[in-house]
Amino acid sequence: MNPVRIGRLGRPHGLRGDLTLDGASLDARELMELRTFLWRKPRGGDEREVRLTSARDAIPRPLLHFDGVDSREAASELTNGELWVDRERLPDPGPGVAYTFQLVGCRVVADDGRVLGTLEEIWPSGAHPIYVVRGEREWLLPAHAGVIRNVDLAAGVITVTPPVGIEDL
Repeated sequence: MNPVRIGRLGRPHGLRGDLTLDGASLDARELMELRTFLWRKPRGGDEREVRLTSARDAIPRPLLHFDGVDSREAASELTNGELWVDRERLPDPGPGVAYTFQLVGCRVVADDGRVLGTLEEIWPSGAHPIYVVRGEREWLLPAHAGVIRNVDLAAGVITVTPPVGIEDL
């Protein structure tokens, strides 16, 4: 067994039991494909299986709804718990494609050799996901073929060509 931490459940959202998911590198579609997770209470303690009934991408974090969690009070019982899943359960994302959790933590290097920082977050957007890279400064890079030149998961390195003018921002 090789568990992967998916994220931490944040505060309840609304009155019907939705919860935010902090630190997630999977999008709503990927979360729905997994459907069942192990929920763990922080700092040891309880754990139980939870079943996802809906997920939707929201900025800055996805909103989730679980089976049997139909009120704000019920959702608050899951707040701050972590979601885990066995790595083996993750479907193959396909050739030339990686899960967002595989990318987060990679070193980001410009094609001229400069180290820009570490990929910390991936934000969904209308056109392309946005890579949030933090180093000496924060970079917001569109995950577009003209920007992302190479991804080497084995080495943990993403090579990019920063868009013209971005360094002036």
